[in-house]
Amino acid sequence: MKVRDALYNWLQMKIVSEERPEDGAAKETLDFFAEILREDHHVTNFSIDSMDSSAIIIRYDHEGVTAHERFDRELAEQLLQDIISNPKYNE
Repeated sequence: MKVRDALYNWLQMKIVSEERPEDGAAKETLDFFAEILREDHHVTNFSIDSMDSSAIIIRYDHEGVTAHERFDRELAEQLLQDIISNPKYNE
């Protein structure tokens, strides 16, 4: 898994876990991707830096260098929308 993919997966789960704080599976998955970022890619201090109507920017440190990745907001929020629209996950 590439760093960008791990950041994207982490972002999706961050969005879900913030919207659904009682969802233990979302929190576990968020922690899983955070672990991948830290252990496999040596990424630290990753967080949502900013967001607007079209994009979400993640700021992170990688090997002593601060970097940013831009993700389409609608795509990043799609997992949350899929979960909300599925009655199986909202009982």
